[in-house]
Amino acid sequence: MPAQTNLAVFGSKDKIIEGWYWAIASAEVANKTVKPLKFLDHELVVFRGENGKVNVLDAYCPHMGAHLAEGRVEGNDIRCLFHYWKFDGKGECTDIPCLPKPLKIAVKAWHAEEKYGMVWLWVGDGVPNQPVPFVPELKDIETDAVVANSFVKNCHPHVVMINAIDVQHFASVHNLPVKLNLVPNDIEGGKALVFANSTRIPTEKWWLRAIGRFYDKALTYDLSYWNGSNGTVTIGPDFLHFHILFALRPTADGKAEGRTLVITKKRSGFVGAVVNRILLGITYVLGKYFAKGDTKIFQTIRFELKHPIAQDAAIMRFVQHVDRLPHVSWGFRQPNMGG
Repeated sequence: MPAQTNLAVFGSKDKIIEGWYWAIASAEVANKTVKPLKFLDHELVVFRGENGKVNVLDAYCPHMGAHLAEGRVEGNDIRCLFHYWKFDGKGECTDIPCLPKPLKIAVKAWHAEEKYGMVWLWVGDGVPNQPVPFVPELKDIETDAVVANSFVKNCHPHVVMINAIDVQHFASVHNLPVKLNLVPNDIEGGKALVFANSTRIPTEKWWLRAIGRFYDKALTYDLSYWNGSNGTVTIGPDFLHFHILFALRPTADGKAEGRTLVITKKRSGFVGAVVNRILLGITYVLGKYFAKGDTKIFQTIRFELKHPIAQDAAIMRFVQHVDRLPHVSWGFRQPNMGG
């Protein structure tokens, strides 16, 4: 029977694990536009310069505290609306109209990258030490992706993430006659955790035997987890895999705010573009099906892991993984600097 855990970090409302979190859809930040962003208790601005690069800064001008989202983008910089002080993507002041040269001051700048149609924000105290979450099977492959939908769950992101590895609920909630054995493994130096199913499709029913012909070995059901709040799912027959990334971030009141990203490898030409639209549409339907039965549960759950059983082994492995990850004081009014 799996050992219990003290849940030091898992599900904590006053600690956040170091890593990449979704910030805003790339499509929402057109060239030369600025958007406000609030993550936990941290006010930020996101803007895209003429060079196409997305930048994230603390929201308030260091002069008198005006919110920079009220300003405008000029070239690759952002100019404050109040006194027209200007800052570049690194947060450094580049112009003060009433002075011959700007002061040597800066707004805090945050690392940001774009992947899978999202702007991702590095939540940590230093330089990013891991890649933006990715589908392991598509690591070095050019991809096409769509931000399929948005959602809010009335529980912590860590709790939502266990859903895909909760092997018991596939029968009880989704009525799926499959038995999964999820084998864990660490990747990216222990920063991410992956699971791969090792069991074949059951053969008790004719339609299961028919589906089983498309699998040479085990039923494809592969997952990866990043900083306890981002999870990828890969499913499908041997000749065609479907990929979903559930990107979550915590809210100040302990809820999970998320985006569902559907992903496929990029195919060239007009026909390839059409095929991708179809595959992404199918992937969206699959993701919606698996989320449908769980939504009600996540709106009323009060998570406590008191009596784990053998079938909870994958969940326990995930919880223990999360509790070992470094957490930071980022974004809280009363920072928790625990070890």
